[in-house]
Amino acid sequence: MRENKLTYHLITLGCPKNKVDSDGIEMLLQQATYQPTAAERDADVLIVNTCGFLEAAKEESMGVLHELGRKKRKNQLLIAAGCLAQRNGDEVLQRVPKVDGLLGTRRWMEVMELIGTLRSGEQQRSRQRYQLLGDPDETFALAVPRPPVLGGSAYLKISDGCNAPCAFCTIPSFKGKLQSRPLDAIVDEAQALVNAGASELVIVAQDTTDYGRDRGAPNSLPRLLSAICNRTDERLRWVRLMYAYPGHVSDELIEVMATEEKIVPYLDMPLQHGDPRTLRRMRRPSRLEMVYDHMAKLRAAMPEIALRTTFIVGYPGETEEEFQGLLDFAQAIEFDKVGAFTFSPEPTTPSATLPDQVPDALKEERYARLMEAQQPISLRKNQAQVGKMLEILVEGEGEIEGSGDPLLLGRSYRDAPEVDGLVLVPGLTGLPAGAMLEVFINGAMEYDLVGEVLVEEIFTSKK
Repeated sequence: MRENKLTYHLITLGCPKNKVDSDGIEMLLQQATYQPTAAERDADVLIVNTCGFLEAAKEESMGVLHELGRKKRKNQLLIAAGCLAQRNGDEVLQRVPKVDGLLGTRRWMEVMELIGTLRSGEQQRSRQRYQLLGDPDETFALAVPRPPVLGGSAYLKISDGCNAPCAFCTIPSFKGKLQSRPLDAIVDEAQALVNAGASELVIVAQDTTDYGRDRGAPNSLPRLLSAICNRTDERLRWVRLMYAYPGHVSDELIEVMATEEKIVPYLDMPLQHGDPRTLRRMRRPSRLEMVYDHMAKLRAAMPEIALRTTFIVGYPGETEEEFQGLLDFAQAIEFDKVGAFTFSPEPTTPSATLPDQVPDALKEERYARLMEAQQPISLRKNQAQVGKMLEILVEGEGEIEGSGDPLLLGRSYRDAPEVDGLVLVPGLTGLPAGAMLEVFINGAMEYDLVGEVLVEEIFTSKK
């Protein structure tokens, strides 16, 4: 019967936290006998899990929804889910009239209820578009159903929402305040992901290091990480920590990272700037001595640690002197990985109305100068890996530009998925995504490493 052959097409935009929610939506659809299809026009239900963090992300989400709506056929449903739906639902409905329903950030687990209402015909008769938004501070799902892991790596979301007062950030307005998931629920999901094929778990949240504070147990992340390492089996090889907050990286966390074998020596700590005056206007921690202390402790405990951060350039009031302070800070710390963004004035945030907004052309010029300053640092860090053996997680295959010769693409512990570089292994083919093997590093570029296989010992994730 047609009822058992309904199909869906799901598009996920934005950050890894959205990817986790999309995994949950996908599993609920499949449990209801919906089947995925890669062809948009063949789907009975189109779902876009949107991003609304920055104006550029908002417009990208609007563009995808508009394009799907333009091609939408009769009786096909189009649902806008996630951050943009929660933050700008009325605008979505106004700008994309073909959207049939909205699904908020804490209501994704009700996707089948929304689809059922839309398919009942009630929406067409009333000419109203159904919305499941609710309060962003309401409790979100404790158990997250997840599909099989493809490629050996999976994101594990440990909390949602954020209590930080950052003046440029819209997240609390549509994600709500911090809500930490129960430790046992997270550990159970970690093992389920390992059973589904994950050899790497990437720990994510708006602020991973604030985990447990809302439950009256601040600094609970070390205990959670230990539990994940100790209560998962040997198929889990890597645990990676993202989105740490300055000031929340405790001595206990550093000790756990240094002693638990499964935790890779890698830390992502978005600092946003390196000049105290700019940081104070951002309502971010501005005591740089604390950051230097963090970095010294992390490097003393884990000499091979890869440190990643993110900076915003062109924040309102950023003078040339303050920008130079950022450059000096980045060059003094020598981060292994740096991501940068130009400031985007987001409506409803305090920073949007600050005086002395920086012209767009100057923002772009400063962005280019920052990345130019970081490139030789990144190159030196990568050159220090030449001559070492590194274990890599295979991501796929490609071709060498120009010759077309085969190229294996992988990541070492130094590289987080989607945001960092790769290890390139020329001439090697036939390994599935998710396989792990050791390679000898014999070349380095600004962002990527080059390696070769010396020992034919290949570890593959047990499915």
